[in-house]
Amino acid sequence: MYGIFMEIWVILKDYAGVGFLMVLFLASLIYLAITEKSQKKKILLVYVPAIIFVFFLIPITRMVFVAAFDEGVTYYRILWMIPMGMIIAYSACKLFADHRRVGLMLSSLIIIASGSLVYNSENITKAENAYHLPQNVVDICNVIIPEGETNKERAAFPASLVHYVRQYNTNILMPYGREMVVTQWDYYNAVYEAMEKAETVCCEDLLVATRETKCKYIVIHETRAIDGDLTEYGLELLATIDGYQIFFDSAVEY
Repeated sequence: MYGIFMEIWVILKDYAGVGFLMVLFLASLIYLAITEKSQKKKILLVYVPAIIFVFFLIPITRMVFVAAFDEGVTYYRILWMIPMGMIIAYSACKLFADHRRVGLMLSSLIIIASGSLVYNSENITKAENAYHLPQNVVDICNVIIPEGETNKERAAFPASLVHYVRQYNTNILMPYGREMVVTQWDYYNAVYEAMEKAETVCCEDLLVATRETKCKYIVIHETRAIDGDLTEYGLELLATIDGYQIFFDSAVEY
């Protein structure tokens, strides 16, 4: 049991990151437990989150989770059921309402302690469009399904674009998704093997896989090593966007 608890503790530390959010959450939980008068709000923002948090720390809960879902890497998702942001925000607003001077002082200390403006971080990039997605993904998707149309099409994309495509247009169906990008799941997919795993893409292997999965479109970057020219196999190059070539395979029928 001790070993399982230490596994949970490591998962919690990884989830908490530097720990600042977890400290705020626990402080907010205690503050609301003492000051909140409404029982309904207490149940929603104190009792239920506290119960979930305690159950998360119990080794038996992890044992049941692993047995039920046959994996333990997603155990941290139990914490997703706790509305930490809502609890912290509500407790901060309540603190301001009840003690304006103290609230102003604490919020100022938090801002100062945070170190720097988050938007100055090198990990923050300016949004290219209203979708907050790379513009080249939007443009590629609009070639496959023009904006405003609702028909469904099947297309094979490089793994680096899979997440974005799904967010932008769910009518574009792909032979593989996030399950292939997460390496520890170790799933097999013929299209992924042909497009991503091989050092040099074999045109014949790729077309066998894409035609078997009914992919009318293939998106591949022009810098990707490939052993031939897809147009020589009957595919049509529709467009090249930011280095990504969009091929149409007329041999595929739905």
